[in-house]
Amino acid sequence: MYFAQLTIKEYESFWEKHPQKTFLSATEIGKLREKSGWQVYYVGLKEDKKIICASMLLSKKRRFNKCEFYSPRGFLMDYNDKELVNTFTKEVKKFVKEKNGYILRIDPYIINKERDKDGNIVKDGVDNHQVVDNLKKLGFKAIPIKKREQVSWMFSLDIDGKTEEDILNNMKSNTRNIIRKTEKFGITINELSYEELDEFYNIMIETGKRREFKIRDISYYQEMYKLFSKKDQIKFYITRLNLKEYVERLTLELKEKEEKYNNTSDIKRNKGKKEEMKKDIELLTNRIKEANAIREKEGKDTITLSGSMFILIYPEVVYLSSGNYEEYLMFNSQYLIQWELIKQGIKLGFKKHNFYGIPENINEHPKNYGIYAFKRGFDGYVEELIGEYELPITKHYYIFKLIHKLKELKNALHL
Repeated sequence: MYFAQLTIKEYESFWEKHPQKTFLSATEIGKLREKSGWQVYYVGLKEDKKIICASMLLSKKRRFNKCEFYSPRGFLMDYNDKELVNTFTKEVKKFVKEKNGYILRIDPYIINKERDKDGNIVKDGVDNHQVVDNLKKLGFKAIPIKKREQVSWMFSLDIDGKTEEDILNNMKSNTRNIIRKTEKFGITINELSYEELDEFYNIMIETGKRREFKIRDISYYQEMYKLFSKKDQIKFYITRLNLKEYVERLTLELKEKEEKYNNTSDIKRNKGKKEEMKKDIELLTNRIKEANAIREKEGKDTITLSGSMFILIYPEVVYLSSGNYEEYLMFNSQYLIQWELIKQGIKLGFKKHNFYGIPENINEHPKNYGIYAFKRGFDGYVEELIGEYELPITKHYYIFKLIHKLKELKNALHL
């Protein structure tokens, strides 16, 4: 068994077949990082010329000409094989030091403890505390969740071998009803080309301002498109609604409801039924008024509702980014687009629909619980990864830590 630098083709071939592969450890992400000044290395351990573990290492110069190293989603390896983990860590540490590195960060795509849909730990479920213990014995230090670069709590839906009917039946009734209603609205889901990405970006800008989070520059989305679209692994969608057609649908439905209401006798046993009909008529009437008001305000028939970005790399479809125009949230178009991608995943033979990030310790009902509640409505389970770790390589690690703490203290005092 020996350590070696790998060619990009060697790494890609190994990555493609590895169970821990994810878009973040794809070579396309390495190419994206190169655009912002990172250097990319591919390394691994070989046995009789066969690769048995590998990693993409990203390197960037920091203070004093020293380099930070980062392995997105960690080493591709069996973390339960302590000898393998220890050997590879030792060799990577040596390599990083030779390349003037002072720190190595990893965030393995490994489940910490298996959890159910409510975020509760599953009794006798997957438990990788021994993996964490071993990493700490090797000198890795856990990074607090607020300082981690990548998502470490996710919500996912198993679609392996499932039918659309299976998924619908297991959804929360409210989610299922919303999907059925939005399908009747006539909302269209439109895939964007590279030249149309500004439509998605405009939605993200509006959403970022409203929800007070920083969004990436449009160049990020453009580069992601160029890199992953070559293998049809990235999709940008926006939803649109033709208000004229929408009003026509509602008007027809309203007429049918009114006729049914008028043809239902006023006998006592029909009282409850007629009250429900009346509520439906009022709801439809209000929707028609709202739609006509929007048409008048916008001065056009077709409006854009929302946008979403997905990565499709087997075995999972990853819901990476999305945004909505606040004034059109009542159309619930994000439910429809999730359902469309779930159906695509089933058709293409994917195993998982990954709704991606949710707040940590979700069973404690933290801030932004609504993000989880939306995803939870589709059914699924919480995934808690083991988190992010940093390995000190040289004494500069401790110097930089001290500098950082002093800066934080200075900023706190200024506040």
